[in-house]
Amino acid sequence: MSHLSVKEFKASKIAVLTVSDTRSEDTDTSGKYLADSLIEAGHILADKKIEIDCPYKIRAIVSAWIADENIESILITGGTGFTSRDNTPEAVSVLFDKQVEGFGELFRHVSYQEIGSSTIQSRALAGFANKTVIFCMPGSTGACKTAWTKIIKEQMNSTHKPCNFMPHIGV
Repeated sequence: MSHLSVKEFKASKIAVLTVSDTRSEDTDTSGKYLADSLIEAGHILADKKIEIDCPYKIRAIVSAWIADENIESILITGGTGFTSRDNTPEAVSVLFDKQVEGFGELFRHVSYQEIGSSTIQSRALAGFANKTVIFCMPGSTGACKTAWTKIIKEQMNSTHKPCNFMPHIGV
């Protein structure tokens, strides 16, 4: 699989969506963490939004980003739990051309080391739609740090071996 990585770093144009009924730009620590981290890693913040946990509004934003040639990757924080207001998996999964089953599995495995069995309440997921990779993670800043530092950052690094997602994204 070494053909799926390259020697030079390639920046991805990444959009960040915070799904929350209560957060604002001033209180959105998770979205801010992801935006700051992707920029620090050398990527480009293509867009950033906060939207209430309404499946149709979430789907509309993500659909527009999937169709936007200036966005190659999407990071979504929030709405992955089990309350009646947690709708991110239902809103986004129907848009996937392919699901990345390993992301949710690995996130829960890594998260287990940090929060124990409570990790089973995370419905973290990822997939591809129109050559756009989409990662959905819980809304806590700690969960975003876990997802970014232990999984996403490497998979969004074109120099990571033996393989990464970068050859699969873009138009």
